[in-house]
Amino acid sequence: MINPIPAVIVTSGSSPENWNMLTVAWTGTICSDPAMCYISVRPERHSYPLIKENMEFTINLTTTEMARATDWVGVRSGHDYDKWKETGLTPLPGVAVKSPTIEQSPLSIECKVKQITHLGSHDMFIAEVVNVRADERFLDPETGRFSLRDAQLLAYSHGEYFELGKFIGKFGFSVKKKK
Repeated sequence: MINPIPAVIVTSGSSPENWNMLTVAWTGTICSDPAMCYISVRPERHSYPLIKENMEFTINLTTTEMARATDWVGVRSGHDYDKWKETGLTPLPGVAVKSPTIEQSPLSIECKVKQITHLGSHDMFIAEVVNVRADERFLDPETGRFSLRDAQLLAYSHGEYFELGKFIGKFGFSVKKKK
């Protein structure tokens, strides 16, 4: 019941011949220093052995423009389809991992698996972030910060996709002294 959550596309595989992608909603940050995150994947998914064998993956944030592809990737198997061809998404070689990033993604997070925990229906891949690729269109030229608002990211809640919305305030705005 912890919703909404990000709808991301996780890419995996060690070479262009076996690169694959799947939609994942069970994902998030688990540590700041070192930067670590997780994904949870069902063992029967086509990408599962690719991630487990290579011990790496890439989390690609998705946007409203990518919504159809994000949904399609989540309901079709890479065993039966070439998801790159079918969706029109473009793989780019990873920098610190063999798995690709997605050119259309505003932010791609390359990860190396540190631990796999069996939880029941899913296994959790706990990973260290080893590289981040950000689309420069969404970087503030003055601060270098990534603009989540401008990227129009997708969120997922109870089987439905949503565009992230209106800015409310920065961390600590509730206690900031007025000038």
